[in-house]
This record gives sequence, structure tokens and C-alpha cells, in this order.
Amino acid sequence: MFPLIMFMFLAAFQLQSSECLAFACSEKSIFILAGQSNMAGRGGVAKGTWDGCVPRECRPDPRILRLNANLVWEEAREPLHAGIDTSNPCGVGPGMSFANLVLERDPCLGVIGLVPCAFGGTNITRWKRGSELYNRLLTRAYAALQDGGKIRAILWYQGESDSTDETRAEMYKMRLIEFFLDIRRDLASPALPIVQVALASDVGPYFEVVREAQLRTELPNVVCVDAMGLEVKENDTLHLTTSAQVQLGKMLANAFLRIGI
Repeated sequence: MFPLIMFMFLAAFQLQSSECLAFACSEKSIFILAGQSNMAGRGGVAKGTWDGCVPRECRPDPRILRLNANLVWEEAREPLHAGIDTSNPCGVGPGMSFANLVLERDPCLGVIGLVPCAFGGTNITRWKRGSELYNRLLTRAYAALQDGGKIRAILWYQGESDSTDETRAEMYKMRLIEFFLDIRRDLASPALPIVQVALASDVGPYFEVVREAQLRTELPNVVCVDAMGLEVKENDTLHLTTSAQVQLGKMLANAFLRIGI
């Protein structure tokens, strides 16, 4: 009886492995990273220079690619937003720890394609449909699909810039929902999962108004991970530290995997 059980177990494992291999060869799992500086990554950046330290959780993997500034796929390495967010030096963000954990938990997703689109210091109106950043996101998303694959989710971390102005903060929820609906429509994916981040940084007097909007977006397949309590840098109190970015990437991965799409 025992040999029969072992045979059945091995056969099932080989079948699952074959299915995963076939999936990996046929389709790339694409994730769009958008928002402002904390999505672009400032972990390890001090006085305008990145320290070059790459945590183990952010290690490169041949199965993780990034779409570079020239719209070419290459092996993903920190900093993911180099050449994309040109507003300030980029360091560690949440993307690589996200991708590594997603692959660890679900190897059937095959090759991961990361599409960095974030840009530091941008309020929500800079992402309005028809704007430069919105159009750039679409251009990069379309380019990512050219050689096959499927956009699995958008990872979105933005809002610090809107917390400094009362009017922008009060309008934030409406504008955020509009952005999510527009981008889903233009990507022809009305149920596209979106994993957004509720602010960790108390940068403006209307910080709680923006956070409340993020935590209460209430759209199907939009989930929010709360970054409150993650470590921010002592010298600027706005940007997450390297270790906090690693933790955030894991939180985003767990949230995405719970959506189950």
C-alpha cells in the first residue's frame, strides 16, 4: 500500500510541476508599480546617494524581469526605478521583495515582469487620465504586453503630496476612484486587481483624510495594505527605510495572493 501511495504522490507532484512549467513558458505575469517616491524606492538613499545595499529578500532572480526606460525587458535588480523616476536618486522599493515572495508562494505564476512607473513628488492630479504620467503608464503597460503575458495587478503607493493641501485631500477619494476606473478601462481589464498602500508618513496636516480615503476605497478587487507603523527614515520622516520597504513588499505580495486571481 505504501509504495502505491508514494507513486500516486509523485505522479501528482510531477503533473503539477509540468503544469507550472507549461504556464511559465506560455505566459508572463506582469505587475505595474505606480505612485510616488515610496513606490519608486528611497530605501538606502541618503544625501542624494544610494548605499548599494541589497537585502536578501530583494535578490535578483532570472525569473524576475523589469521593463527598463527603453521599454526592453531585462533581469530585474535594485533600484527598480533607475531611469524611470528621474526626480531623485532611487534605492530599494517594495517591488523586488514582492516579486520574490510571490514566486516563492506561487511558482506557477512563471516569469514575473515588473513595470516600474512611479515618479516622486506627484499628487493624484498628475495621474489624471490624459496626463503625462498616465499616458506613460499606458505606454509602458502596452509595451510589456507586446511579447505575451498578462497584467496581474497594479501596485499603487501614492498620496503624501495630497496630504499637504485641504482641497486635494478632500477630493482625493473621488480622484483615486476615477484613476482606478480609468486605468482599468484603458487596459481593457475591468476587474484588474489593484493593491494600494495606506500612508505610513505623517507628512501633511490632512494625512488622516487621505488615509481614510485609501482605506475606504470600496471597489471590487481593490485591496489596501496599511503601512502605518513601518519604519521611516529619521532624517526625512517621509520615506520608508530599506527594511520597511522589504516588509511592505511582503505585505503587498500577501495581499495580492489573497485576491486569488
